[in-house]
Amino acid sequence: MPSKPIPGSSGEVLTCLPSPYQPHLATGLLHLPRFIAKCKYVKQHGALPASYAKNYKRGMDRFLCLHLGVDPNTVEKIVHECLDAGLGDDEIDRRLRSLFPADVRAAKWNRDYVQKGMTPSGREFLKEALTNMGCPDRTADILSVVDLMEFDEGRIE
Repeated sequence: MPSKPIPGSSGEVLTCLPSPYQPHLATGLLHLPRFIAKCKYVKQHGALPASYAKNYKRGMDRFLCLHLGVDPNTVEKIVHECLDAGLGDDEIDRRLRSLFPADVRAAKWNRDYVQKGMTPSGREFLKEALTNMGCPDRTADILSVVDLMEFDEGRIE
């Protein structure tokens, strides 16, 4: 039977975040629903758990924003302003679409995103992360950083 992460080995796990493979309905961009959800979580709870805070507006959040040519702080500000005003997801999406370029190049981003961690150095990172989680036997199953997020949050058995 394949191993599962040692509870707490990667820190607190937020299963309330959407899958990194879930596309944003208005743009088709992978990871964007997850970044928006993290922004909402910060607004509602004051901060993310340390295991997520270390990469908030960095890591994949920042890579996505670099792809779009926007500042991650601006994305967070839009989400927080909409929450403060009692506005819903439609308004968040409208404001984000006006911030983003007309062509978000979703296919390019999505392809690059799902391949993060597939370089030789990326494979070493995944091997180290899986070893720290108590799952060195899973390196053949967990092929990317996105898979690692899914595995850590229990969406990959």
